[in-house]
Parts: sequence; structure tokens; C-alpha cells
Amino acid sequence: MLNFDSFEVITFDCYGTLIDWETGIREALEVIFQNHRIDMAAEKALELYGELESEAERGHYQKYRNVLRMVLKGLCSRVGFLPTEVELRDFSESVKEWPPFPDSVASLEALKRKYKLAIISNIDDDLFTFSAQRLRVQFDWIITAEQAKSYKPSFNNFHLAIKRIGVPQDKILHVAQSLYHDIVPAKTLGLSTVWINRRHNKKGWGATPAATAQPDLELPDLQTLAQKIAVI
Repeated sequence: MLNFDSFEVITFDCYGTLIDWETGIREALEVIFQNHRIDMAAEKALELYGELESEAERGHYQKYRNVLRMVLKGLCSRVGFLPTEVELRDFSESVKEWPPFPDSVASLEALKRKYKLAIISNIDDDLFTFSAQRLRVQFDWIITAEQAKSYKPSFNNFHLAIKRIGVPQDKILHVAQSLYHDIVPAKTLGLSTVWINRRHNKKGWGATPAATAQPDLELPDLQTLAQKIAVI
């Protein structure tokens, strides 16, 4: 069992955990698919996104905007058309419009009253600023893939975060939706983890590759975490 009073810092994955990236991805793709009269089920599109994104992120580091362009090209090639330059640009900028989950803002504000908060995210610095505005909380540390020059599940991103935060690892609690990107590497490094299983009422893995891990705690949303810690 986790002793929540023993932690000083909560680190968060952002996209999928705080920001509803599957809704954002789906809405951005729907516009492009409609333009080309492509009929693809939303869950299928998300699964392909997860497959193509992880492939792009395993290679030589490039900014997330470029990862998104590669993902869209890959998706479009699967269904037989080439995206326009405008579509590639719009999709690579769509992160700016991805919405927070309904419970994210209030839960973060409540958790901030007890803990210092950090972000460890597979994102570009400037793209995260738009998400930060939507989340409305002042994070104490922001560690991005652009800063680490690597993408989770690389240990490098977590090593950089732990170094910058500067407290013993047993004082850090990592909270994330993705087993693949976050829970597996965080547990391997000895961090305590909470899996926010945003897809608990859905089949499949959505936009994240399948993975197996044993988090210290599984919860359906962030509000439940804040309630469990008794900060709201």
C-alpha cells in the first residue's frame, strides 16, 4: 500500500493522463479522413497511431511535430492516399487544441496544495505551453522530450527528471495512463507509481502500445486519486 504522506513530489505524464489526447487525435484525424472520404473506425485509427508513433520515437530524436507528421503519413499510406502539406502542418499543430480531461484542472489544483508537481512528457517545449494554459496549474518542473532528446519509455527522461527534482526517489510518486511509456520504465527504476486507467471502460489499448506492468495502485481517473489522498 502507498503511504501518500511519504511523498513530496508527484510527477505526471501529460498526454493521455491530464490531456485527453485520444479525443484530440480522433478529432484531428476525422477532418482529414472526411476530406479524402476515408471510413476508418476511431479505435482502429488510434491503434495505428500508437503503433506508428512508437516506431517514430524509437529512432533518432526529432521534435514531436515531426513525429506527428510521420504518423499521419504512415496512417494515410495504410489507406491509400497522400496527405497535403496543409494537413500535415495542421495535424502536427493539433496538440494545441487537445482538451484536458474534465477532472484534470480541479484535481491538479487540489494536489498542488499538498505536493510539488512535475511533468515528464513526450512533447516539444513550445507545444506544452498551450497544454499548460489549459491545465491552469503552475508546475514546479517541466521535463520534455525536447529537453531530454529522447522519448519515453527511455530511462533517460526519468533520469533527467529525478536529477532536476533533486529529492530522493522514494519521495517521488509517478502518475500516468500509459503502461508502455511510463509505468514500466518508472517501476524498473524503482519509482512508486499510480496507473490512471483512463480506458478502464473501453476495450483495447487505444493510442498506446500494449504493455504489462504492475503499478502500485490502479485508479480510473485523477479525481479518484485526489479523493484518495483526501485533498478534495
